[in-house]
Amino acid sequence: MSDPTASPILKSSLVAKATLDPFLYCVYHKDAYPAAKDDSMEAPRQGDGQDFNPVAPYRMYHGDRIAGFPKHPHRGFETITATVEGIIDHSDSFGNAGRYGNGDLQWMTAGKGVVHAEMFPLVNKETHNHVRFFQIWINLPACSKMVEPSFAMFWAPQVPKWSPEDGLARATIFYGDYLLGGDAATGERQRNPNTSPKDSWAFDPEHDVAVIHIVLESGGSIPIPAAHGGSAINRVFYIVDGSSSGLTLNGFRVKGKMITVDASVDLTISMSDSSSSVDMLMLQGKPIGEPVSQSGPFVMNTPEEVKQAEADYKATQFGEWPWPRRDMVFAQDKGRFSLLDGNETVPPT
Repeated sequence: MSDPTASPILKSSLVAKATLDPFLYCVYHKDAYPAAKDDSMEAPRQGDGQDFNPVAPYRMYHGDRIAGFPKHPHRGFETITATVEGIIDHSDSFGNAGRYGNGDLQWMTAGKGVVHAEMFPLVNKETHNHVRFFQIWINLPACSKMVEPSFAMFWAPQVPKWSPEDGLARATIFYGDYLLGGDAATGERQRNPNTSPKDSWAFDPEHDVAVIHIVLESGGSIPIPAAHGGSAINRVFYIVDGSSSGLTLNGFRVKGKMITVDASVDLTISMSDSSSSVDMLMLQGKPIGEPVSQSGPFVMNTPEEVKQAEADYKATQFGEWPWPRRDMVFAQDKGRFSLLDGNETVPPT
């Protein structure tokens, strides 16, 4: 049993650049794109055109006229795109597409291979086009590396939220069974209504995968129960906006941007009354525990498998690209939608 008086913090890092198994990668995109000047939805290039300039108000990334990531391949893992603000246009080599954002969650299993584009069109003419979202890569075990690709969309009204009565804390439970309540008498926990694609490592509840965006205002606090899988689970917090100054876990001061904790311990995360707000992302899950060999957008178990992925992509392009442009975007006035297997759906009102 863990000592309740001991610090739950196992490790702190000043730089938040690493993820722990089963996650491969996580990046927080925050860009202040201007209002659209016309119907082209293009963002003006700025300065010397550095696509990833960290001090620029916004980035073009690999986009030329429209910011974003034109068509590119993936194999062997999944992408989880958890949005906070702004719009993303998705298109892929299987004919699936979508416009989503403002709290929506997109989950894509690349499996044996898919090509997709993620673009940030300027849809607003009267106001700014701010974009904030998390792009998270979660690994697939060897038995699922070559499954058929799949695509799922969870609209913002379907994503559970949590906040205390004082309103000084907010949590968006993009994935996982935390802060959802349950039956205290039986110990049965309430399930998150959103379920990952069936081939995902996250699909099995025993793997205890969770993705939670937390915002703490001055004086706010949030309870995070111990992981269902206890110390067998990797649990990490990332400070993505604001400072960790004034932030404590079970009364222990937090230092740095990446905080690895003992997942078997119940947590109370608090912000002091004299501090400003802070945004955090919690990632947790049971490790897959398999070797990882990666080259760019291909993540396999061995270098030989990566070479095969590169050869397969060169030979097949993972299917024909069915869209008229490599940086596919949709009509400026089109609302959020999801096109899956030829069937279009829109968010619930």
